[in-house]
Amino acid sequence: MKIGVVREIKVHENRVALTPAGVDRLVHAGHEVLVETSAGEGSGLSDEDYVAAGATIAPDAAATWAAADMIMKVKEPLEAEWPHIRPGQTVFTYFHLAADRKLTEAMVATGAHCFAYETLEVRGTLPLLTPMSEVAGRMSIQAGAHSLERHNGGCGALLGGVPGVGRAQVLVLGGGIVGTNAAQMAAGLGADVTILDVNLDRLRYLDEVLPANVRTLYSTPHAIRELLVTADLVIGAVLIPGAAAPKLIRREDLSLMKAGAVIVDVAVDQGGCIETCKATTHAEPTFVVDGVVHYCVANMPGAVPRTSTYALTNATLPYAVQLADLGPLEAVKRSPQLASAANTIGGKLTCGPVAEAFNMEWVTPAEAVQAAL
Repeated sequence: MKIGVVREIKVHENRVALTPAGVDRLVHAGHEVLVETSAGEGSGLSDEDYVAAGATIAPDAAATWAAADMIMKVKEPLEAEWPHIRPGQTVFTYFHLAADRKLTEAMVATGAHCFAYETLEVRGTLPLLTPMSEVAGRMSIQAGAHSLERHNGGCGALLGGVPGVGRAQVLVLGGGIVGTNAAQMAAGLGADVTILDVNLDRLRYLDEVLPANVRTLYSTPHAIRELLVTADLVIGAVLIPGAAAPKLIRREDLSLMKAGAVIVDVAVDQGGCIETCKATTHAEPTFVVDGVVHYCVANMPGAVPRTSTYALTNATLPYAVQLADLGPLEAVKRSPQLASAANTIGGKLTCGPVAEAFNMEWVTPAEAVQAAL
């Protein structure tokens, strides 16, 4: 199979879908890899690095899309890329379709086979989402601490405080991978942290493993509203696999918060768990609503590509090899993991949570494969 790796065109997205080591493995598995020129530049990877690993360098995006049977990306195809996608082509990337009906309809219309990193499930876990969730969770505290500085619109609180001065109050909504990493980072900086979740088993686990300056609390709307009054920094870290994120903080709740408090909504890729959330970029990461600073960058790990690119490839590569070896239709039939990643197959929507978000018709991946044969 011919596998294409294109340069990401999202604003300040410096990650690339495949490292030279990934190229080497795919080539040794018998596949041909084309890499768009300068695709790895943002991650410190040169065309020469890819050539040495066995890749062919394509002159531009159009040539890469046209030649490849399967495209590997990091972020969802932007509108400028949609015309390149053709029926029967495989696209393997983060799609986050439940946050964008227009993108969903466009991918169905292409007739391509879209496999989403974020819905690939293995024994109840999301292994291709995990590494970027770890990065985003840790970055959320960096971003929040920076946004709290007065010259950035924040209230001027230092997360760890100093002797004789109180620590900042950090509220983390969600005890999954993002929330756990955020809580660890905030606690390490000395903040007082409260992490909320609705899974009591998860809360028991977090109570055991997180530092003493982190407390766990069962999540209810009442508990959230009470904690918003004192919160300096709120991290939105709630995920429902493949589906739109639930709105845990409403517009009217912002009136409970102190002026200059900061919200970092890591769930923005899935529509955000804060009602006032809207996707931003690293170029203009924040906006203010009712005196509260919102940081809602939709590709946070793109700011640390040296770490993120390698972490992503480590996770995706085994599945990329399997998808290339089997082909998209056979992969759905033989791999439950890749079947769970199938969001569209041959012009049919195949992800239930996405269909539910937009009240669209869908079929199972197996049914779509049967129709395509």
